[in-house]
Amino acid sequence: MHKTIVVVDGEDHQLASEHLEVVSFERYLNDYPKRNEPKTRLINLCDTEYYLSRGYYCSLLAEARQHKVLPSVSTINDLRALSAGADDGLNLAAFAAEFDREGEAEFLAYFGWAEDERWTKLTRRMFERYPAPILWFRLSSEDGQLQLTVRRHGYNRLDAAQRQRFGERLVLFTEQVWRNSDARKQLRWDLAILVNPDEAIPPSDAEAIKRFIKAAAKVGMHAETITAAQASQIAQYDALFIRETTAIDHHTYRLARKAEREGLVVIDDSASILRCCNKVFLHDAFSYHRVPSLKTRTVIGVSEAELDEIEAQFSYPCVLKMPEGSFSKGIYKVADRAELKSRLQELLSDTALVLVQEYMYTDFDWRVGVLAGRAIYACRYHMARDHWQIYNHGAKRFASGGYETLPTFEVPKVVLDAALKASRVVGKGCTASISSRRDTRSM
Repeated sequence: MHKTIVVVDGEDHQLASEHLEVVSFERYLNDYPKRNEPKTRLINLCDTEYYLSRGYYCSLLAEARQHKVLPSVSTINDLRALSAGADDGLNLAAFAAEFDREGEAEFLAYFGWAEDERWTKLTRRMFERYPAPILWFRLSSEDGQLQLTVRRHGYNRLDAAQRQRFGERLVLFTEQVWRNSDARKQLRWDLAILVNPDEAIPPSDAEAIKRFIKAAAKVGMHAETITAAQASQIAQYDALFIRETTAIDHHTYRLARKAEREGLVVIDDSASILRCCNKVFLHDAFSYHRVPSLKTRTVIGVSEAELDEIEAQFSYPCVLKMPEGSFSKGIYKVADRAELKSRLQELLSDTALVLVQEYMYTDFDWRVGVLAGRAIYACRYHMARDHWQIYNHGAKRFASGGYETLPTFEVPKVVLDAALKASRVVGKGCTASISSRRDTRSM
């Protein structure tokens, strides 16, 4: 038996019923996950229009907590791409007979259902592609061709009558079983390696890319590099290997999604990008799954009471992290309350959540690559000279520390165990970065 939670902006209990629990985003953030809770399904009605909004984080945290959520973060990003003009590729010929070419049609669909039965087939098809509680549709004709516009639609924009209809459809929908479509399997013969020749700090340098291509040939795969400008050709390959720094609001994520839709095997897959690129997800998921990690707190404001609570929990210096910082970017060490408040105000102007983490001096970070549940390589990244991170972006010389590669059997067991446990939370293919003192006791 599933438990269903509906998360809303603010306090709105109009949708509450015997089988539905309605909670605010703040309550969901603070009161969940709960150990030994039943399998939980979550319907996110918070506003997801903006990237890194509370609605975005609601779905992200739900996935970290293993709550089955609608819409998923992937769906939120796909709908944002549609709003930005992405081509959905849907063939509208089957719906042309139902459309009056002299006019326009605008309507809402709740969980794939529309009041006008003419659009049932269309709304169900789009709900399968973009499973979101509310979708807005506009059909029009341009030069004799049927045009379709699909957008997300916020619950808080519904009027009283629309909210009543939505509530009725919500009850019907929650009585159904949510299913994921089966992933298609493809043979792996032609491999595209995505690179960015202009990237200052790429995940793999030119020499590494050459070695990848050579290794692929040994196992019967033709590998070649592509750039984002060649994304339209991705369907001609069988697999995609992303060797450009990934981010969610970025072409790397969109290309991963596009490749998966075409049936390609993808590393990094879009789910791993979503999870690994956001430290809020990682903190929540690591806490829930008891992965060893530093003491961390999620912050959503800069009130004096919030600062007092931070200082009660952490000593100075402490570290502030943007949710999507990487390669030592978006990570700041603060030395006192004034600097803490100033930096938090700066960061919270761009994101709804910021992480505060205890500072721990380390000589190096372990980097362990995990594929299909196995550790396949390991290395140590040393801190940049006279700096506390592996990269010092403000330095003119010695901007990065040295590194050492070594076979996995030489890695302390406690490091490998932590890396494997962390990677199981993230996805199918990833690297685990672990800060460690020399004796590895403090991981």
